[in-house]
This record gives sequence, C-alpha cells and structure tokens, in this order.
Amino acid sequence: MRKIFSSVMMCAVALALVACGGQSNKGGRKAQELSGAGATFPLPFYNVVFENFAVKQGDAVAYGGIGSGGGIRNLRDKIVDFAASDAFLTEKEMAEMNPVIHIPSCMGAVVLAYNLEGVDELKLSGEVIADIFAGNIKTWNDERLAALNPGVTLPAETIIPVFRSDGSGTTFVFTDYLTKVSPMWASRFGAGKSVNFTVGQAAKGNPGVAGVIKQTRNAIGYVGSEYAFAQKLPYASIQNPRGEFVTPTAASISAAASGEIPADTRCSITNADAAGAYPISTFTWLILYQEQNYSDRRKEQALATLDLLKFILSDESQQITAEVHYAPLPAKVKALSLENLKSLTFDGAALTE
Repeated sequence: MRKIFSSVMMCAVALALVACGGQSNKGGRKAQELSGAGATFPLPFYNVVFENFAVKQGDAVAYGGIGSGGGIRNLRDKIVDFAASDAFLTEKEMAEMNPVIHIPSCMGAVVLAYNLEGVDELKLSGEVIADIFAGNIKTWNDERLAALNPGVTLPAETIIPVFRSDGSGTTFVFTDYLTKVSPMWASRFGAGKSVNFTVGQAAKGNPGVAGVIKQTRNAIGYVGSEYAFAQKLPYASIQNPRGEFVTPTAASISAAASGEIPADTRCSITNADAAGAYPISTFTWLILYQEQNYSDRRKEQALATLDLLKFILSDESQQITAEVHYAPLPAKVKALSLENLKSLTFDGAALTE
C-alpha cells in the first residue's frame, strides 16, 4: 500500500515546497498556498492526493480534518478555499450562502466496525443496526443478532455503540441509511450531521471513533472503511435491499452509484437497489464558491483551486482510491464534475472553457 502521511506531515512537505524561493508552478504562474477544512472520512485519500499535487504542481494544500460541519462553517465564513463534506448541502444551507458547486472527490463506505473476542465475521441488517444504536437491542446474544449469525457464538455482554460527537458527514451518511431502512429511526431520530444518540459513547472524528472501538471490548461503531483497516478492526457484512450480505470493496461501492446521478451530483446512494451494492456507500464532496473572488483572494488562488479540483478528478488521482480503501468516481460523475467546474468565475469571468 502507498504510504499515507499524517495531515501535519503532508502540510509541512507541501508548504516547504512553496517556501523554496516562491517558485512558479507547472503552469507558469506563481505557486499558491491553498487551505481547506472538513470531513475526516476522506482524509487518508486527501493526504496522498494533496501531497502529490504539491509535488507535481508546486501548489501547497493545508487541510484540517475538523468534520464536515466545521468545514462548511469555515466556507460560510469565507476563510478557506474549499470545504470537504460527506453530506451535500441542503437547499436551506445553500440559500444561506453565495452560490456553491459540489465536486465529488471519490466514493467510500461507512462500515460497522466492532470489537468482539472470537468473532471474526458478523452479519447485520439495517433494522438491527438501527435498534442497536437506538438502544432497543442491548446485548450481543440478542435473538435477532443470533438469527442473522447462525453458528456464531455471540457473547452475553452489553453492546456499547460508539458515535460521533462532532458535526459529521459520516453521521449524516449513516443516519440517512438508517432512515431508509427503519421507520422507527426515521420517526425518532432522523438523518443529520448531528443526531441525538441516546445510548453509547461519543468520540470525535473517524479516528476517534475507531480508537474507542479498538480499546473497548463489545463496542460497535460507524467509521470510514480505511479507519477500520488502519486499526485492524473487523467490520460487518450488511444486508442490502436484495437480501445480499455485502462488505465494502471498490466494486460493491461503485455498484451503489449505478443509478441516475443529478447534474449537480447532490444525491444519496445509501441503500441502493442494485446487485452487489454495499448499502452504506457515499460520494464525498469538495464544495467551493462559484464566484472565486472573495475575502481578498487573488486570481492565482482561484486558478490553483481549479487546478486542484481537476487533479483530483484525473485518472492518476482516481487510481489511488482503491489503495486507501475507497472507490473511484464513475465516468459519468467525473464528466458532470468537469462540466460544473466550467461555471467557476473570477469577477464574473469564467476561469476555464
């Protein structure tokens, strides 16, 4: 696997490249320092891609994994070049900001990672997951869990659900899925970046949730698949609408996006009714202002931001996704995104043809 740098190390490398004499980038303009903030879900992918962009293009990217909600607040306050979110903006959120565009960067999976001694494989259905996180299923040897896992010895221990304490796109994806599969969840909790979980233990960010699960016997929590892999945590196979129990792979995540995608790419692909589809799959987006002249930004910054988005959509970057347990964007989504980038302007003039 490709080495994944921490965000701090990645930023240090990138900023050092820019600091060396203020060199021109590959396109001939002065190298820029870009800043972004938001989702921790795609952070392992971003660490690699932003580092590659700095090396190849000469522009640095400083990114803070503060959660999707924090990233959107920073964009609303106009203190970053882009926000990252696993939840697309609602119509209400968009109405409160200047016009923005959503650019998917990759696809990924939210997994149910767990810590159960002697249990290497676990099968879950959507309704059972909802009842676990609502506190209705309290012990691992509950008859509904046993029925899904014949031949597996589940302990007579209390289940400890682990959830996000911060405003999180991962939470939105997870709860969006639960509202589709559980009427109880839809009526009591709903979907959102922050949800009033009534049982379990809270942790900040995907790294925090994965860390708590690793350290807590009988815990289960929702995290991006790369974080479960990094912590060597097993994760469940989840039943999709066709009755298949599916684990996340590049193929099963991509299958979730086989349906129609709107022109602005703002759509949910959880619980997709497609053969082999992993049911908690999602796009993750970079969100930026359509008009790039704000907060004393220079046109060179806007051009560097455009170059970054094009680099992320490139075949070179998309091929990295599987190495860090994500999935590449479908061709139709890349085409829509490149078309949407044509709407970026600076002082009203198009940045690209």
